Amino acid sequence: MLKGFFQVPKAINEPVKSYAPGTPEREAVLNTYREMWQEKIDVPLYIGKETIRTNKTASMHPPHDHQHQVGVYHLAEKHHIEQAIDAALEARKQWAAMSWENRASIFLKAAELLAGPYRAKINAATMIAQSKTIHQAEIDAACEMIDFLRYNVQYMTQIYADQPNSDSTTWNRVEYRPLEGFVYAITPFNFTAISGNLPTSAAMMGNVVIWKPAATQVYSARVLMEVFLEAGLPMGVINMVMGNSSMISEVLLNNPHLAGVHFTGSTEVFNDIWKTIGNNISTYKTYPRIVGETGGKDFILAHPSANVKQVVTGIVRGGFEFQGQKCSAASRVYLPKSMWVEAKSLLETDIQSIKMGSPEDMNNFFTAVISETSFNKLAGYIDRAKQDADAEVIIGGNYDKSKGYFIEPTVILTSNPKYVTMETELFGPVVTIYVYDDSQWKETLQLVDETSAYALTGAIFSQDRYAVEEATVALQNAAGNFYINDKPTGAVVGMQPFGGARASGTNDKAGSAQNLLRWVSVRTIKETFVTPTDYRYPFLG
Repeated sequence: MLKGFFQVPKAINEPVKSYAPGTPEREAVLNTYREMWQEKIDVPLYIGKETIRTNKTASMHPPHDHQHQVGVYHLAEKHHIEQAIDAALEARKQWAAMSWENRASIFLKAAELLAGPYRAKINAATMIAQSKTIHQAEIDAACEMIDFLRYNVQYMTQIYADQPNSDSTTWNRVEYRPLEGFVYAITPFNFTAISGNLPTSAAMMGNVVIWKPAATQVYSARVLMEVFLEAGLPMGVINMVMGNSSMISEVLLNNPHLAGVHFTGSTEVFNDIWKTIGNNISTYKTYPRIVGETGGKDFILAHPSANVKQVVTGIVRGGFEFQGQKCSAASRVYLPKSMWVEAKSLLETDIQSIKMGSPEDMNNFFTAVISETSFNKLAGYIDRAKQDADAEVIIGGNYDKSKGYFIEPTVILTSNPKYVTMETELFGPVVTIYVYDDSQWKETLQLVDETSAYALTGAIFSQDRYAVEEATVALQNAAGNFYINDKPTGAVVGMQPFGGARASGTNDKAGSAQNLLRWVSVRTIKETFVTPTDYRYPFLG
């Protein structure tokens, strides 16, 4: 084994490319997009040292053109999931024993592969599979994923370097061991970077992982697996399985070797997972670590002193980028009456200028929502707002799924601060606004805090520093990521560790060392140099 206290390259955030007309990155990603659009890929299960094709498949279709097929992925049966457990535990024998610097090298190489030869491919895959514009794909699939890999390596070394005090008589050491068993990673459709980070952050610390990507994200997940394997990740360390979610979770959550769950998804599913683990607690070899980032009903609150143009830009970007399909997206807005007339006019102008269509056309700011299920749910809430006496659709409100799952950017105005779309997570391009009386600032702070069960992100806009401080204190439990004079989306790894509490999750802050600490089990070692030979202490005389 190598000897030395090794230093890893200092982590830096990957620069976001512009993709402006005439740039080489724009040409590269469009060429890759068109090539991939014409292909029909076949995504296997990745279990141990095998890629398995079960011949029971599901089709993959871009949300913005749902009649077009880009490939199929294979569905696991129960015995495949059991096989994945055995393969992961077998891989653990070598992986857990591997020196940390060799593990680090794999993920640093993966970051450079994404930054270079795979950049156009991971972005194009995300544009196709998740209907992201190139800007949204770039900041997610390329830059954020690269940042996770680089910074997590740096955080890993910081964790290992955190050691207890010793003196001349004893040497105290702390060993950060991987968890005893396997980690189950469940990832969402909306961020390719989250899909990559959940399994890799646990694997980086010496754990083995069974990863179930969302069905609507398998297309780009397959590119991530290609990158990990090319970077040198031993097969069996991260096992990627697709299939019936209930069946997969039933097998994994009932296995005595479950050591942890790394989850991003709905609050309801996370609650069920937690409940199942609780019911099975006497089954497990060790108490499983449960880490989850779930829903959000994220707010923008404007003080009467706020700059109205800044507020409107925050609403449009925060609420409608990636069709509002971010757990951090602005979806409930509180505006003072003195601002409302001007804000409404500016919102109408901005939203009417938004172009909608395929992400291949880079004039489009806005594309399709992820699936027909999501489309139907959102259309239902829009139709309800058109009928309810205490709500009004004032901008947008149209939808069409004939070619793709397109829903216009929609603004609902409500006279009821507890209206359903002020409280319920919709996960789509629907923003609801409540106009408050300027004199009701303090009461509105309380309203913002109490309206939603969630506490993920939130933003306040104000030029009055007393109001900023007052809101920051009053809303301290309402958002795990709190923004002052900015939209409530766009957390950057290494700058704004991400996560929320209440019904939004365990607040274990992806993009920080806090998250990696959940994937280790600490052993303290005390070595005494001169061992006593008489049990008698001096006080005995």
